[in-house]
Amino acid sequence: MKVFRSVKDLGDLNLALQEAMEIKADRFKYQELGKNKTALLIFFNNSLRTRLSTQKAAMNLGMNVIVLDINQGAWKLETERGVVMDGDKSEHLLEAIPVMASYCDLIGVRSFARFESREDDYNEKILEQFIQYSGKPVFFMESATVHPLQSFADLITIEEYKESKRPKVVLTWAPHPKALPQAVPNSFAEWMNAADVDFVITHPEGYELDPQFAGDAKVEYDQMKAFEGADFVYAKNWSCPGVTRPEDYGKVLSQDMSWTVSERQMAVTNNAHFMHCLPVRRNMIVTDDVIESPRSLVIPEAANREISATVVLKRMLEALK
Repeated sequence: MKVFRSVKDLGDLNLALQEAMEIKADRFKYQELGKNKTALLIFFNNSLRTRLSTQKAAMNLGMNVIVLDINQGAWKLETERGVVMDGDKSEHLLEAIPVMASYCDLIGVRSFARFESREDDYNEKILEQFIQYSGKPVFFMESATVHPLQSFADLITIEEYKESKRPKVVLTWAPHPKALPQAVPNSFAEWMNAADVDFVITHPEGYELDPQFAGDAKVEYDQMKAFEGADFVYAKNWSCPGVTRPEDYGKVLSQDMSWTVSERQMAVTNNAHFMHCLPVRRNMIVTDDVIESPRSLVIPEAANREISATVVLKRMLEALK
C-alpha cells in the first residue's frame, strides 16, 4: 500500500477488520516490522487524537517517529507555483517535500480544507504534492476532503458494539458556531457505504455531501424520521459542500439548534449508541446527557484510532519489503 486515503486502499474490508481485532489483542505482535524505519508525521493543523494515536501506532510497530508542526518551529511554506516569494513564507513545498522525505520511510500528512477554492480542496492540492514529490508511501491523517484513519476506527468500533448483523447507522449533521470541513462526514459516508450496514444521512437542505462520498446512501431531511430504529448515531457538523451551489462552499447555512442530538432524538432510536470523532462542542452537537450516557462510544471510538493506524502502518511497512 503506497497511499492510504480511502476504504478502497485496504482491499477486502472483512480481512482488514480481522487484522484490526488481531492487533487489538496483541498490539506489539509486529514490533520487529518497523525496526530501523522512521515515520514522519507532518501537521499543518492542530491535532490531539491523530497525533497521539498515530505516534503510538508507529511505536507499536517498532518505528522511530519524527513529528513536525509546520506552523510551530518550521519555516512558513509556500504551496503555490509561480509566486514571487517576497512575503513571510521562506521555503517552498516543492523543496521541503523531498528534503523531508530523505529523513523517513513513511509520511503522514494532516492538512485541512482552506475554503479558499473548492477545486483546490477537492483536488487535495497539498496531499497530492506529497504523493508526487516525496517518493515515499503517504497516508492521510486528515486532508481537505477525507479522514480515513478516523473512519476505519469508527468501523472497528461499530463492529465491536453492534448487536445485530446489519445495524442501522445514521450520520447526522448538527450545529456548530463556525465553518468546519467535510472530511469526517465524507470519509464516514464512504466507509459505511462499503460496510454491511443500513446507512442513512440526515441534514438540512443545502448540506448534501459530494456524490463521490455519499454514493447511494439514503438521504433523509427529517432528522427524527432518520433516527427511527437507529442502532448507531454519528453526529458531526460540516459546512456547505457546495455540490449544487459552488458559491456556497464552506459557508454556514444553518445553526438550527433543533438538530442538536438530545434525548428527544435518541428516544426514537433502537437504544442507539452515540458516536462522534471528537473534539465535540457540548450542547451544540450533542447534549451532556447523551454524550455521558452508557450508550456513548466516543472514548472507545477514540481509543480505536491507535488500532486503525497500526493496521495501516503495518501494511505500508509490509509493502516496503
